[in-house]
Amino acid sequence: MQQPTTGAAGPPGAVRGWLDALAVVLAGLVAMAAVAALGLWLAGASDLPEGGFPPVLAATLALAVGGSVQLDGGAGSFAAVDAGVSAMPLSVSLVGAVVIAEVFLRQLRFRAVAGGGELLGRIARTVVLWLIALVVITVTAKHTFVIQLGGSLVETIGGALGLTPEVGFHADGATTVGIGLAWLLLVFAAVFAVSRRAPLPRGLLRYQLAVRPAAFALWTVLLGYVAIGAVAGVVTALVHGNARSTMAVLLLALPDLVWLAFGLGLGAVWHGRLVGALGLPVPQPLSAVLRAPGGGTATIDLGTLAEHDARSWWLLPVAAVLLTAAAFLAARRSPRRVRLWQHSVRFALATAVTVLLVGLWTRMDADYGLSVLGVGLGQGGLGDLLGAVLGGDNPVSALGSGSLTLRPELWTAVPLAAGWGLLTGLLGALLAARVRHPGEVTGEVTGDVAGEGAESTGAGTGG
Repeated sequence: MQQPTTGAAGPPGAVRGWLDALAVVLAGLVAMAAVAALGLWLAGASDLPEGGFPPVLAATLALAVGGSVQLDGGAGSFAAVDAGVSAMPLSVSLVGAVVIAEVFLRQLRFRAVAGGGELLGRIARTVVLWLIALVVITVTAKHTFVIQLGGSLVETIGGALGLTPEVGFHADGATTVGIGLAWLLLVFAAVFAVSRRAPLPRGLLRYQLAVRPAAFALWTVLLGYVAIGAVAGVVTALVHGNARSTMAVLLLALPDLVWLAFGLGLGAVWHGRLVGALGLPVPQPLSAVLRAPGGGTATIDLGTLAEHDARSWWLLPVAAVLLTAAAFLAARRSPRRVRLWQHSVRFALATAVTVLLVGLWTRMDADYGLSVLGVGLGQGGLGDLLGAVLGGDNPVSALGSGSLTLRPELWTAVPLAAGWGLLTGLLGALLAARVRHPGEVTGEVTGDVAGEGAESTGAGTGG
């Protein structure tokens, strides 16, 4: 009788590991591409000529993972485009992160503990395939539109001046691959910090009670803002019209707006500037503040927004209520043995980290214009210059013209967030003092080991 070989189980296990990693990467990319494609279609990008939609979709994916896109082209030796875009369409980013996390966790379901080597192996295989995907996205996110001037006189003048207008774009490879890798690692870090479904090595189990309740509570706050914004956006689309553009904003940049509102509600400050066309609707107070008189940099906070719409002050109580509810949730998910000051400090750290990330994610830089013989044409830019000749139905006009910057004042936002976390963390812990906590048995409080066991057991019950 032929004896089975001892190494027969090796290759199938290795193949299964790579297939699991491939499933994580493909699921995330397909989800991101679906949301981005629908949003771009609603924004009118499907009308771009010369097969421009797939490269624009790839460029959107590059931006969603933190990459940047450079606009290039011009009109021969006569003029050149000087432009670039660095802004995350966070709706696409959020969907991709959630899907990646869900598929990754489903592969580890029914397990409370996992070996460090196994987890690192799974992450490493996913990283390798993710890097390959980022390279493919970078190569695909490149396109050039050749502009047909039209009219015999214009063609003659254009030929005499060497004016062959074209405009294109390409994803910056180093930024897309480098920050895209950091984005995936951040997703994995968030998975293990937030979800009780994520198994940990035994050596890290002692830290989960200090991290996961507060991290999960702040994650719930971010999702709560997205849910509120989605409802408000749908109502706006139904009541005020312009439904197509409004839905495009929801599918591309909803978290950009609502997480900005979260930070502003805590008293944080952003600085920004908007010149020229933006292309998609944003809340009127924000647009009005960004268009500062004289084209200077504007300060965006509750006060400046309220000058244009007094309802902006509601961002303050909304942030306070949601943070207090999140602090209560964090305290509720922690054993009663955790002291009030520990709740407060842990929640303060989680809130500070969350606002730091929100500030980095909502940072935007977009500059698009045309320089002629090295001299800038001002805010009119490429769209206004050639748009008058070409008419409205051309890719240059579709790109718009001008500049947009939005940058957080992190040195004040992060300490403010920590202060809010200390206060609401203490209040939430006090409110949760009279309710049952994990690890308790009808009026009794279990010891440390039982508390950790309760948390570990919950790993298979949901995040």
